[in-house]
Amino acid sequence: MAGTLSGIWLTRGRDGSLTLYTPAEGGLQRWTETRPGAGDWSRPVLIPIAGLTHLSVTQDTNAYVHFVGRREQRKTDGRTVVDVVYAIQYQPGRPVSGWRSLGNPHKDAEPAGLLGEPEAVVTPSGMVHVFVRSAGGGLALRREQSDGKWRPWSERRADGIASTLAAIALASGRIELFATTANGILHWSQQEPGGALGEGHPARLAVAQGTLAVLETGADRPTFYWTDPGGRGVVAYRAGAWPTALGGMPGDGPHAALRVLVDGYDCTVLAHRGADGSAVIGVGVTEDEGNGVWWSDTGVRTLAPPALAPDAFGRVLMAVVGEDGMPRVALQTDGPGLTLSEWRTL
Repeated sequence: MAGTLSGIWLTRGRDGSLTLYTPAEGGLQRWTETRPGAGDWSRPVLIPIAGLTHLSVTQDTNAYVHFVGRREQRKTDGRTVVDVVYAIQYQPGRPVSGWRSLGNPHKDAEPAGLLGEPEAVVTPSGMVHVFVRSAGGGLALRREQSDGKWRPWSERRADGIASTLAAIALASGRIELFATTANGILHWSQQEPGGALGEGHPARLAVAQGTLAVLETGADRPTFYWTDPGGRGVVAYRAGAWPTALGGMPGDGPHAALRVLVDGYDCTVLAHRGADGSAVIGVGVTEDEGNGVWWSDTGVRTLAPPALAPDAFGRVLMAVVGEDGMPRVALQTDGPGLTLSEWRTL
């Protein structure tokens, strides 16, 4: 079994207000900015959902927040039932819909318990896609139809997928999916929006398990990021090009990636949990990795990989989970470059 849920998630509503989520006893705790960009936050609100072991949080073009989680429930007869659950939040600070079960691609209890960590994306047309590693290392998919009904689980041919997946719905409507294997990676790419996902293209790239992230860095073009197991730090990769080492000293866990303007330049901001447990942030010109990424250790220790989001004024907000389990945030300050304010505990 996957164990207890951990992490921190940031989203931005259509009005620009930020919302932060962290795991809590019995569900998720949520903090919401009371005024967009003002830096004032509400008191925490509990979103009840017991048994989550993994959570994927994504948004659609309306900024609705979609939650897809892996849940383990202990039954009175001692059995543990594993399923995928789904909920949606339409506006910042508003209630979350009831959680509904999307079931499990496996009917028998033993393989069902080996289900991996779901990854969710929403296309610009509003269709939710859920990807998850099946018990045998294959790829399972369930997606929502245009009428709001869900299609049954289906399997895609794959072999030896580890639990880590990274998926993105590009602005064009195409979906790209990346998965790690014991021998490298598998990369799926739709040729057109709504088209067949096709078969995963294998490549012998060295990827540290559990570190994948993805960001749309150009028109219809994603960049994938991961940690190099050979000690070269963060790696950036785009299809058709060689992986580029970006440096840094990442520890375990995935990277956060955000595209924003810094001093008028189109920049990519990256963040991760360093090897010593502190939060590290880096910035470089988007798709110009060869000219370097400038890394800065914040000196603040975090129990989970950091999260990044732009506030209502386009300033970068970084969020971490302190060693006391409480979320802390720091906001980009005025002035040249990317400098963060003092940390504030919510």
